[in-house]
Amino acid sequence: MSYSSWLECIRGCGRRYSIYDVVYRCEDCGGLLDVEHDLEALRSRSAAGWMALFDRRTRSNEWPYGSGVWGKKEWVCPQLDDENVVSTYEGHTNCFWAERLGKGIGVPDLWVKLCGNSHTGSFKDLGMTVLVSVVKQMIADGKPVRAVACASTGDTSAALSAYAAAAGIPAIVFLPRGKVSTAQLAQPIANGALVLALDTDFDGCMRIVQEIVADQTVYLANSMNSLRMEGQKTVGIEIAQQFDWEAPDWIIIPAGNLGNVSALGKGLLMMRELGLISGLPRIACAQAANANPLYLSFQTGFEEYRPVAARKTQASAIQIGAPVSYERAVKVLRAFEGVVEQASEDELADAAARADRAGLYSCPQTGVALAALFKLVERGAIRPEHRVVVISTAHGLKFTGFKAGYHDGTLPEVDARQANPPIELPAEISEVRRAIDRAISAPGSS
Repeated sequence: MSYSSWLECIRGCGRRYSIYDVVYRCEDCGGLLDVEHDLEALRSRSAAGWMALFDRRTRSNEWPYGSGVWGKKEWVCPQLDDENVVSTYEGHTNCFWAERLGKGIGVPDLWVKLCGNSHTGSFKDLGMTVLVSVVKQMIADGKPVRAVACASTGDTSAALSAYAAAAGIPAIVFLPRGKVSTAQLAQPIANGALVLALDTDFDGCMRIVQEIVADQTVYLANSMNSLRMEGQKTVGIEIAQQFDWEAPDWIIIPAGNLGNVSALGKGLLMMRELGLISGLPRIACAQAANANPLYLSFQTGFEEYRPVAARKTQASAIQIGAPVSYERAVKVLRAFEGVVEQASEDELADAAARADRAGLYSCPQTGVALAALFKLVERGAIRPEHRVVVISTAHGLKFTGFKAGYHDGTLPEVDARQANPPIELPAEISEVRRAIDRAISAPGSS
């Protein structure tokens, strides 16, 4: 069976493009573009057949199907030549049963999808494998693409630089100077990208990169480009697969530029359309209170939307005041009975620390999602019988400054109630014993 996909305007005007066209908005109405698939062709295989195929490919050594993304190639980018796939074996990330944390809040069926357990340490790898593979195909087919470029708060630049380096394609990265962690800055530098640190915020970087990619020999790698979402949508598919092809009751996801929630919904809707799941979860988007345009719009029932000037937040990867994928995200939230919550700096830091005490090592963006979870549980929206999956978007090791600052008590706007700094002692056995006895009063104490 021959499968196909194309770009189509999300506003319903009907304009279509090839996935190999260098275009990011509809040339008729200005709407964003989504990748659409020939669902009738995909229905030629039964739902049970797709489930069996995806299960068989999971972690196989058959190129490129061992990847969590490319194991679903027919649903992602069917017309791409296998030899042009650029993959680091992304996907297949653990769904961690956060049993101790869940019991503590009264939701024992709580899971954390550890998307940061990946090649560059964030979920962005899932989308970048698709985008860079398509660019490699375009170059092989004679398109005059000189480089790929992105604006980033850190994780996108890491993923782009790594995949571009693997493909041998030049990468250009625009970062807001002084607003990304050292670990995130080091990644594109190490991978050989041209890193431009600009005296602005992410939204300023995004404005500039859009001007640069007007030259069609430089290809845009931000989530405005819908190819990214084709890889990222496999998170939702993978979650259902990990629960024996059942959707959870709730999925909670940090929200910045809003491409990730758009992709998550896209994958889940595709599964329902093709019969792999019968119902949809509810989705909760979580924003930092210092960068909360989606939350403010949700308060009006999405009737009003205004970008905000994003203020500094420890959740730097979602410090975005003018999200590109707002229209897409609203469509998804309406389809999934979605809600939007926000978290203060104190709430996100405390939530991450509480999760760490239960065996996680949460990035600040995941802290925002966890804080939203706690609020939804307190309100009774999430109940004890619900199965809940929190999307952890990046590895905590990218944010060691955040962790150290919390336990040092130096984070602004944060009351570090879970602080656990090291105890400095003389090298004397009596002092050591006293410290241990004070800390550990009885077996099983925490």
